Amino acid sequence: MGEPVELHVGGKTYRVVASAEEASLQRLAGIVDERLRDIAGPGNALAPQSLLLVAISLAHDLEEERQRRAHVEARSRETLRSVLARIDQALETADGLEGQSGTEAASEEQHPAPDS
Repeated sequence: MGEPVELHVGGKTYRVVASAEEASLQRLAGIVDERLRDIAGPGNALAPQSLLLVAISLAHDLEEERQRRAHVEARSRETLRSVLARIDQALETADGLEGQSGTEAASEEQHPAPDS
């Protein structure tokens, strides 16, 4: 654990000890404080439920981001599968063409074309 850090959220000071860096904690506390001000509105006192509402709001945002990330990951996997399938198909086609040209060359060596 690190040193105690003072965080200012909703007009109150909280002293916390965490393994995260102070700058990160201050940044996160700023996000929570901003959400609190958004919920309460300018010049209004904070209701005791305000922190709960902010926590639920942030959890909702997190859940949406996780769903968005999962969707992007699924699309990326499908795109990669499609690209790999195309590459495999192109390689098989190229191998087939090489095999045919090798067979044709061998056939020409065995049966040279008559000179005119």
